[in-house]
Amino acid sequence: MGAASTISTLPILFASSCPRLLPRKQSILLLRSQEATPQRSISSQFTSNGGRASSVPIRFLGARLGFGHNGNDASRRNSLIPVRSTGAQDGLATFRFPSVVQILHLVVSLGIILAADKLLKQAFVAASIKFPSALFGMFCVFSVLTIFDSVAPSIATGFMNFFEPATLFIQRWLPLFYVPSLVVLPLAVRDVPAASGLKICIIIVGGWLASLTVAGYTAITVRRIVKTEMIPAEPMTKPSPFTAVELWAWTAIFLSSFAVAFVYPTALGTSARTCLPFLLAATVLGYMFGSGLPSDVKKVFHPIICCAFSADVAAVAYGYFSRSGTDAVLGNYLTKASSNPGAGDILMGFLGSVIISFAFSMFKQRKLVKRHAAEIFSSVIIAAIFSLYSTAFIGRVIGLEPTLTISILPRCITVALALSIVSFFEGVNSSLTAAVVVLTGLIGANFVQAVMDKLRLNDPIARGVATASSAHGLGTAALSAKEPEALPFCAIAYALTGIFGSLICSVPAVRQSLLLIAG
Repeated sequence: MGAASTISTLPILFASSCPRLLPRKQSILLLRSQEATPQRSISSQFTSNGGRASSVPIRFLGARLGFGHNGNDASRRNSLIPVRSTGAQDGLATFRFPSVVQILHLVVSLGIILAADKLLKQAFVAASIKFPSALFGMFCVFSVLTIFDSVAPSIATGFMNFFEPATLFIQRWLPLFYVPSLVVLPLAVRDVPAASGLKICIIIVGGWLASLTVAGYTAITVRRIVKTEMIPAEPMTKPSPFTAVELWAWTAIFLSSFAVAFVYPTALGTSARTCLPFLLAATVLGYMFGSGLPSDVKKVFHPIICCAFSADVAAVAYGYFSRSGTDAVLGNYLTKASSNPGAGDILMGFLGSVIISFAFSMFKQRKLVKRHAAEIFSSVIIAAIFSLYSTAFIGRVIGLEPTLTISILPRCITVALALSIVSFFEGVNSSLTAAVVVLTGLIGANFVQAVMDKLRLNDPIARGVATASSAHGLGTAALSAKEPEALPFCAIAYALTGIFGSLICSVPAVRQSLLLIAG
């Protein structure tokens, strides 16, 4: 899918993301002084043996849009405004129309990331390089930030501030980028025998539990060896909640575009383009609705499931009323053709930018990564290797077809890099790959806390690394909502697991060994 196609749909999403982008004087800054304002407390002081101690104030770091801003204490105290979490926790919020400058800031920063991803992808294809282009872009951005931080810290700060609107946009809509694979799942599994589907489910559930256990106990073992004391992590900025205006705007888009598509099936040139607006709106509305459900309901009906269900219902309805059939509409949802994109192609077009944005989150937590490098890297490396090889081994033991086994190898790696990994192999079902990755994340999101409690994984590093290494972004989001002290380690491990998995799978000898084990 082309960058132009992706950017052309952004104005619809920009208005709902820009309320978060406040002027510099109104930005949310890090509160370091406990005397500045009353604060609630969480359990976030820890010892090296994994015990949880008393309270430390929750601190939030928000959008600082000025270049070279030194962030002194006085400016922090004068710039504080209340922080609210996402719509998944707080429901609908008050809408404020963004200024032209805020919109332009978001368009430019996000456009640069999307364009860089597109150009890198084209360059790697032209040079016949199989290494994930977005991962190379992430390394480049991280290297540039590191160099600037060592020679001119103010430039690195300005660089981070400039791209913060883009990273917040990606963070806010991240679950949507995983959804297309679930929406078209009925088409992806059509040719998969029922017996093979059962075997895949066994690998998903058993593999998730095994990966969680290996990563968690590896982290605890290394923690006991190195005995490094915990230090406060850099607070993770949260995107704005959803608003009633957004809900009604997307509802209007859905109804009007559905009616246009029904009356004029090729109004925008092709059926895929004509169906794109209402299918995209149905996907977004499902996410908004699912995010606002009570937490007890979300344990059963996760926002991702609600999101995919909403899109599928819209596809079934349009297929019925237009007499085109559900399969045809789902085919239009994800065409995988840059010249004729569907709603799913637009959403998956952001996956490369998600990988590039890892550079900013890793740079923000660079001190934490350096201090706890032994625990984090050892756990991530061992968990990634175990996940890949155990999947190949179990697939062969239970008699799963080799092509299906290879398709689900990167089950614990985020979708963007999982698709890059399976592209190294021939004859795989990439749609099945994406669906298995999302299903693994859903299992982790619903059961990760209870399982870690049963396994007595009480150390925040172990809990964060184990969650991200076994259930990637969806598990990370679920754990961090209730255990913010584990969020930095989740974010780091979430990125590093995919990075290391991609690196080792780019080695021909590793790929050959996986193929040999899978049969």
